[in-house]
Amino acid sequence: MKVLAAMSGGVDSAVAAARAVEAGHDVVGVHLALSRMPGTLRTGSRGCCTIEDSMDAQRAANIIGIPYYVWDFSERFKLDVVDDFIAEYSAGRTPNPCMRCNERIKFAALLEKALDLGFDAVCTGHYAAIVTDEDGNRELHRASAWAKDQSYVLGVLTAEQLAHAMFPLGATPSKAEVRAEAAARGLSVANKPDSHDICFIPDGDTRGWLAERVGTATGDIVDREGNRLGSHEGAHAYTVGQRKGLNVGYPSPDGRPRFVLEVRPKENEVVVGPREALDIAEIAGSRYTWAGLPPEDPSTPFACEVQIRAHADPVPAVASVVGGELVIRPDVPLNGVAPGQTAVVYVGTRVLGQTTIDRTVSAVPV
Repeated sequence: MKVLAAMSGGVDSAVAAARAVEAGHDVVGVHLALSRMPGTLRTGSRGCCTIEDSMDAQRAANIIGIPYYVWDFSERFKLDVVDDFIAEYSAGRTPNPCMRCNERIKFAALLEKALDLGFDAVCTGHYAAIVTDEDGNRELHRASAWAKDQSYVLGVLTAEQLAHAMFPLGATPSKAEVRAEAAARGLSVANKPDSHDICFIPDGDTRGWLAERVGTATGDIVDREGNRLGSHEGAHAYTVGQRKGLNVGYPSPDGRPRFVLEVRPKENEVVVGPREALDIAEIAGSRYTWAGLPPEDPSTPFACEVQIRAHADPVPAVASVVGGELVIRPDVPLNGVAPGQTAVVYVGTRVLGQTTIDRTVSAVPV
């Protein structure tokens, strides 16, 4: 096949591109320039998609022996990921920018351009597997090594996108093996640190970054009964489950710590309460998709597992589509779930689908 290898400048995407070449495909490497500050440099493992990463990707492509290009997707990234991140926080939700990047950039904008240019597939260094069933339908599955499994952040992919996706690292037992392979191939990125944190906030100060773009507005911190306990300078700076920085000047009646339970942007209020009130008995979202074939009758409740964070453990649950929402009821309460997060639904190792959480139902009524 004619394959476009998305090369981030890291070791995973470099080895994935090399494996695609060895599999006999006609491979072209491309690095996505996503930053609107082209002078940005990487600091250790913070950030990604920087000038340094672009140069690392080019060196890897040269060693592998494939053509290499840099495509400027910075405007699309700003609109679809950065602006979405700001809008979601401003609406009191907790977004996942990596999910949005996979959904709207790597497997929408990039794939669309790749197909227009005659490519058959986009290859990435994600740790996930694509399995074709006996009828020829493609399914997204967990990688063989659960410790490195990245199927969660790919849960937004649709059947059409899976038809043109390639993940050569899915069956690799460990990241150490990928690094060893990179070293054996002479790739200088063999020991490069993995990136972490939000790529467009490389210093990790999400609160300060949002304050510069959203501004501050004094509001109330209240308990679940609506009693005022203190004040804040911007509801967007708080997330569900947060304990520190609440600025409540006196302890709770029982002396136990308080946690953020809800953010209400319209009222500019932050609701706090006890830890047990973070337990969630139901989550639901109207923005749901299926990663391949959907259930035969999604309105009939079906057994599954739900995962609400990239590195969280899956929890047994029952799900169904009710009134235009994918409603998920875990067998045991989930803890600290916020609207805006992504709930990915699994059946065994298969990613069945996902939804952006619009609402939650507490397991502890007021």
